[in-house]
Amino acid sequence: MRSAIALMVLVAALLVPARSAFAATYSPPTLRNRVDLNTGWKFNKGDAAGAEQPGFNDAAWSSVSTPHTWNAADGADGGGNYYRGTGWYRRHYTVPATYAGKQLYLQFAGANQVADVWVNGTYLGQHAGGYARFRFNATAAFRVGQDNVIAVKVNNADNDNIAPQSADYSFDGGIYRNVSFWAVDPVQIRMLDYAGPGVYLRQRSVTAAAATVDVTTKLFNNNGAALNVSVRTVITDAAGNVVADQTLAAGSVAAHAGKDVVQTVTIADPHRWDGLADPYQYNANVELRDTATGRVTDVVTEPLGLRSFSIDANTGFSLNGHHLDLHGVNLHQDRAGVGWAVNDAQHTQDFDLIKEIGATAVRMAHYQHDQKDYNLADAAGLVVWAEIPLVNDTTASSAFTANAEQQLRELIRQNYNHPSIVFWSIGNEQRQDNAATNALLADLAGIVNTEDPDRLSTYASCCVSDTGAVPTHAETTGYNKYYGWYTGSTSGLGPNLDSLHAALPGRPIAVSEYGAGANTTQHELNPAQPSAGGQWHPEEYQALLHEQSWKQLQARPYVWGKFVWNMFDFASDGRNEGAQPGINDKGLVTRDRAVKKDAFYWYKANWSAAPTVYITSRRWTQRTTAATDVKIYSNASSVTLTLNGASLGAKSSADHIFTWTGVTLRSGTNTVTATAVINGSTVTDTVTWTLS
Repeated sequence: MRSAIALMVLVAALLVPARSAFAATYSPPTLRNRVDLNTGWKFNKGDAAGAEQPGFNDAAWSSVSTPHTWNAADGADGGGNYYRGTGWYRRHYTVPATYAGKQLYLQFAGANQVADVWVNGTYLGQHAGGYARFRFNATAAFRVGQDNVIAVKVNNADNDNIAPQSADYSFDGGIYRNVSFWAVDPVQIRMLDYAGPGVYLRQRSVTAAAATVDVTTKLFNNNGAALNVSVRTVITDAAGNVVADQTLAAGSVAAHAGKDVVQTVTIADPHRWDGLADPYQYNANVELRDTATGRVTDVVTEPLGLRSFSIDANTGFSLNGHHLDLHGVNLHQDRAGVGWAVNDAQHTQDFDLIKEIGATAVRMAHYQHDQKDYNLADAAGLVVWAEIPLVNDTTASSAFTANAEQQLRELIRQNYNHPSIVFWSIGNEQRQDNAATNALLADLAGIVNTEDPDRLSTYASCCVSDTGAVPTHAETTGYNKYYGWYTGSTSGLGPNLDSLHAALPGRPIAVSEYGAGANTTQHELNPAQPSAGGQWHPEEYQALLHEQSWKQLQARPYVWGKFVWNMFDFASDGRNEGAQPGINDKGLVTRDRAVKKDAFYWYKANWSAAPTVYITSRRWTQRTTAATDVKIYSNASSVTLTLNGASLGAKSSADHIFTWTGVTLRSGTNTVTATAVINGSTVTDTVTWTLS
């Protein structure tokens, strides 16, 4: 995209000089009409001949709303035999007569993994890939002012031509994200550029004194005759005040053709997007105007978070010139009861929990996430690692390569303007270091550099040589390291990273995954390392592993990013371990979001400034042995413990862990209370354990 844009930059003589005095405020006119189409769908699990035809009888089909998946239940019941096949969706929609003369589009925020779409029996096309937004121009198929039938066939069966081929999660089928209808003027900011916004904000320079931004606008004229247009870009601050205002005479746009134009705007004394400390955002408003009539035909508004960043192989990550330790979690789009069909309120709850733990970064594994997630990360100030679904296996076919390339371009163009995104990941855990794999990864890294040379390409490596060819194609590498779970002991993580850093002194490295499973109903005092594939995953062991892992990671500033696997338990139907079939139980929070595990509070005590006092093993309520230890996680300097009202004294700690050994419980009910003074306020936590 960059090379194409460079060719389209117009000469300075075409620029109308920026206004010397800006209007006080600006609010973009509402010209695009969006209608949510999430209700009123009929659904059939299985194929149905002729279901694309308007007169097809769907009376016996189920009534559903989108987001919807047919694997909400069987995708997490264990055994790996969940339904992977075809499902059909149909609904009626009457296009308002006021939309006559508009270009009409259908937009799907995500459908897994092949979707074929019809309107009134007219085939609009197919989208292959389960995670990106896609759009179809349905102007010729819709009947304005009349009833219309939309039919969608979705298939989540294995497909050798589509990434991912395999992964450690369930591949839920269905229209599992929002659906919408759009009516847009024929003279528009392009809707069909990989379903991107059509406006791309390249931050050329950001300092305390000024920010320079190239605003690329993709125009499209759907009329039958050429016309002259102008483009106005208005940058507003969070209060709507104008900080930059520039108009470009873009000249003629041919009939049924497009054109790219570039404006360069400067913002003096920019208020920068500075992570958790200050996630400030401007808005970039781009107006398209028909020069002959003076009519504004289209407006697009995109977020603009001004920031600079860098990465160093020895000192890690910097944001706006200051060091920022990137520590956080991996995130999957899954939860109990709904599978992948997560609604906006549930997305928000997930990010509230990520913010509560004190994360500074989030890896959105292993695919493009819903736009809601990136918006939430922007607003929270979380630095994002975004990724395509190139997971585990690949095929050497040209069709598979083309699909991986398509999904990468969709990821970048649809999310180009999100200030939170710093890293584009080209894949995760390819298991073969061979010519075909390396050729594919090199190709994808090249696409990142072409589409967005300002951000960093990255890759998550595992199961091949850490110093082989596979991890080298991206500009930086994350490594998935499960010391103390799948390999070695917990103490092996730090020495392994030291050896890797010594072997690759110029390469910035991260730990893209680490962790252990935990069943919140299983408990053991000071447990030994359990079998990862076994049925005993005591909650206490997960906490011990994270204690030791984080201490090793924290002591190594050259590790620019540390990402816990995973924030939440998630469905992986082929698993059968930890007495929870169909679940990967490495989350810090249970799949239903009901229980924050002990390890959650370990990180909260380390990462968050919020006063934290937490008694571990709290769910081990029924005890059979009187002798026990009591362990507290806290960001206090001193914690006092009482048992049944009697003081067990105060302890200090330099590592957020406070432990009382040799505590004796009495028969019956025992009340344990921890108390600390943090920032002048008294904070307590209490649990009740019963000894029988």
